[in-house]
Amino acid sequence: MLNKVICVRCPRSCVISVLIEEDTIKSIEGYGCRLGLEYAKEEVTNPKRTVCSTVRIIGGRYPRLPVRTSEPVPKEKIKEVINQLKGLKVKAPVRRGDVILRNIAGTGADIIAEMDVEETS
Repeated sequence: MLNKVICVRCPRSCVISVLIEEDTIKSIEGYGCRLGLEYAKEEVTNPKRTVCSTVRIIGGRYPRLPVRTSEPVPKEKIKEVINQLKGLKVKAPVRRGDVILRNIAGTGADIIAEMDVEETS
C-alpha cells in the first residue's frame, strides 16, 4: 500500500511517499531532510497530534483557560484526552506554562496553561 504524507516538520512541505507491504515499510521517497524521513515513518506507523483546548477556570478574569498537551499524543488517545479535559476546573491565578494535569490519559504528556490568568478581586 502506498501512503502519501505531507511533511510539517519544516517549511519545505515535502510530499513523501511511503510504501508498506505486509506491515513493513519497504521504501520512503520524496523527503528533503532527516526530519522528513522521521516524520513519514512516524506518521504511517504511530501518528501523533498536539491537542489544544480550554478548561474552566474559577476566580479568574476569563471563564476559560486555553491549554495544550506538552507533547503530541497518539491519535487514538485524542478522544480520551478531550474527555478528561471536559470536567477539569482550575483555580486562578495561573501562569502560562504551568502544568495543569500530569500524564493525561496515560500518554506521558502533561496539560499546560497557554495564558496568564490573574485572580479577580
